[in-house]
Amino acid sequence: MRLGSGAFAACCVAIEVVGVAIFIRGFFPAPVRSSARPEHGVETPAPEPVAGASSNWTKLPSPLFSKVVIVLIDALRDDFVFGSKGVKYMPYTTYLVEKGASHSFVAEAKPPTVTMPRIKALMTGSIPGFVDVIRNLNSPVLLEDNVIRQAKAAGKRMIFYGDETWLKLFPKHFVEYDGTTSFFVSDYIEVDNNVTRHLDKVLKRGDWDVLILHYLGLDHIGHISGPNSPLIGHKLSEMDSILMKIHTSLLSKERETLLPSLLVLCGDHGMSETGSHGASSTEEVSTPLILISSAFERKPGDIRHPKHVQQTDLAATLAIGLGLPIPKDSVGSLLFPVIEGKPMREQLRFLHLNTLQLSKLLQENVPSYEKDPGFEQFKMAERLHGNWVKLHLEENHSDVLLGLGTKVLRQYLGALKTLSLSLSTQVAHYDIYSMAVGTVVVLEVLTLFLLSTPHVLCRKDELDVPLLSPVSSLLFYLLFLVLSAVHVLVCTSSESSCYLCSLPWLAAGGVMVLVAALLCAILSALIRMVVDSTLLKKSASHPSSGWSEVDLLLLLGTVGHVLSLGASSFVEEEHQTCSDHKAQLSGLAALSLVVIFMLVQKGCSLVSKAALALGLLGVFCYRAATGIVLFPWQPDNKSISKGIIEARFVYVFVLGILFTGTKGLLKAQVIATDFKTRTIGLWEIHSGLVLLAALLLRPHNLPVLAFSLLIQTIMTEFIWKHLRHDAAKITVMHYWFGQAFFYFQGNSNNIATIDISAGFVGLDTYMEIPATFLTVFGTYVGPVLWASHLVHFLSSETNNGSALSRACFCYALIGSVPVAAYIVLVTSLRYHLFIWSVFSPKLLYEGMHLLITAALCAVFTATNQTRHTRA
Repeated sequence: MRLGSGAFAACCVAIEVVGVAIFIRGFFPAPVRSSARPEHGVETPAPEPVAGASSNWTKLPSPLFSKVVIVLIDALRDDFVFGSKGVKYMPYTTYLVEKGASHSFVAEAKPPTVTMPRIKALMTGSIPGFVDVIRNLNSPVLLEDNVIRQAKAAGKRMIFYGDETWLKLFPKHFVEYDGTTSFFVSDYIEVDNNVTRHLDKVLKRGDWDVLILHYLGLDHIGHISGPNSPLIGHKLSEMDSILMKIHTSLLSKERETLLPSLLVLCGDHGMSETGSHGASSTEEVSTPLILISSAFERKPGDIRHPKHVQQTDLAATLAIGLGLPIPKDSVGSLLFPVIEGKPMREQLRFLHLNTLQLSKLLQENVPSYEKDPGFEQFKMAERLHGNWVKLHLEENHSDVLLGLGTKVLRQYLGALKTLSLSLSTQVAHYDIYSMAVGTVVVLEVLTLFLLSTPHVLCRKDELDVPLLSPVSSLLFYLLFLVLSAVHVLVCTSSESSCYLCSLPWLAAGGVMVLVAALLCAILSALIRMVVDSTLLKKSASHPSSGWSEVDLLLLLGTVGHVLSLGASSFVEEEHQTCSDHKAQLSGLAALSLVVIFMLVQKGCSLVSKAALALGLLGVFCYRAATGIVLFPWQPDNKSISKGIIEARFVYVFVLGILFTGTKGLLKAQVIATDFKTRTIGLWEIHSGLVLLAALLLRPHNLPVLAFSLLIQTIMTEFIWKHLRHDAAKITVMHYWFGQAFFYFQGNSNNIATIDISAGFVGLDTYMEIPATFLTVFGTYVGPVLWASHLVHFLSSETNNGSALSRACFCYALIGSVPVAAYIVLVTSLRYHLFIWSVFSPKLLYEGMHLLITAALCAVFTATNQTRHTRA
């Protein structure tokens, strides 16, 4: 079977995407879980341990609080409350922290620091998987045991207002609710007003047990203008007044109840210095956790500094406070200050229930659990606890009882800390089989690329892929049978869950067919290479080929980049960022837009030139409307807007230019017009993408875009044309420049640097598909623009399809090498200290970049097919 080199590369990259997807599915493991599922019913709580007798306390302890109000402020980092901003903008909260009846903590959130996994951690006490960063875009129903489910089962009436993620995770759990969209980041006013408007009527009523409020405005301000924006202070003051309203209302109602109320102030994650989140910096993982209740009486002079705890500790604490079973998958510890005012017997009972739950979870996930120090501490504490209860029931109130109780308490607290740490750091179960299959597919594709490279570089337009020969067919069936047998053996003998084993037989068989077919193609290519080399040796005259300086430079650069992926420091520091003041930023943005117009307009038709000029003017108007830049006559204190009209004005010109360029391409295909029509069409498509990039990029990145276009012009006019580099070298250079500008625009291998605000430019409501497309384009604008320039350059310089076809092959090859090397590296480094904070985000980036590469190769191939059709 013969394929053009471009079509062959596009097919290979598509297959590689499948392999990477299988690998990622196996690499991001299933977290520590209990085998007892929530649907199995409520378990009878373990009785209180008694030495040589049975306890009369076999039920769950009674609730500590009559009502619980949880105020979750999205992206509330600890220094917003405990630092100078808290003192200035949140005086009432600061008073409660320093002198009021409260306990304050700094709760550490594990990465990924995005909303949905953090809500799961708060309510289940478990540590969500890293792949939840993707699920955060469309949260599924939460099936794990959690506080919300336990509260509903116990007949608690719960009310929720705020981020609709809760309603997706816990459908039909709330008796009253009103959700707000979490992804529309340009709104930071109405999104919170829609929560607060319900407060007055709810606080006056007494027909509820749990009230949850999730405020999004602070997070949205961070995404728009960062943590140092003056809007942050106004939002913190607003939250402080809301907290005061809730607290005073709860205090006034406590006279009518037997138990006190509990008010919880917390954040789901923090905020980086650029205003985003998702990674593992101190600012992103440190969140305040304040528990406020009249039960926590404070004596004069009692100074309580915030203690560092885990975010997962809240689930166990809420469960005890509401008189509920602790969620089965929780790895958190009860926050002891909440119960330290209770009698000793109650304190020990609470701690016993928590340590018993953690020890069961340890037994189900660690084969050698008996040797775990935390489990040994728990068994010792349980024995001592039994002795203490026996003395207590005998009404022995001697000093021995008090001393033993204190010892048991310390033993339980030590066991809790050790068990929680052991479970939190427990290496999760990797799906090695899926990882191995994905790795094999990726390496097979890479091997095919490498074996085909000599033929492509020798300017052969087509490649022979002998999959249909009799030998290949026989070998294919034998390999398929062997792989199927291995699959059955693995799936029937594996004790842990496996993704490929859970697939239907037809899907799993398709994967085996793919692996066998690729292996046959590799063997055929090797045989062909041996035969070709033998013929060359017998030939009396064949040209000797050597490596030029440019060839060596490109090869060493690619190899060096691949090798750098094995170092965590290289992965972390592969980027640059920049920022500016408003006045200087306005002038710089205006100058950059003028430079962009001068560089891009030269290849456009007259209509497109006018559209481009008006579109770039609209870009500046949009940023001025949102208050980021200023016109010379515009006052600095002018009210700002979302810039919806201005942005849509630009979108009209973007679509117009893209339509004009596409029309030129189709005209060149259907009507055999001159070569110039096709070239102008490709350049106008490139110009439309440049205009869209100018709209989506932050103003401080407009100079980066201008310099990118300037380098394209310089390289085209003075280097590539004059030195006459071939298509392969030019493609590699374009790929490198695209990757460089990916980092120059402020991106990194850190999820927190993704600018999700680009997905909402010009939108007044959340629309998933347009928002996702705009976010992806805004993130990968560097590689996309350099790829589109490559297509135009090769099409304008040569009037045959071989150059573009070879370019597609080389682009796919150079994009595949790092991915293949990286999945081997992360497999070998899966126990590395930074596997989740550094290497895992990079794996997601590599997977997404490969998907972008596949899409660009499809465009390359489609453009080349258009040329062949016309020919």
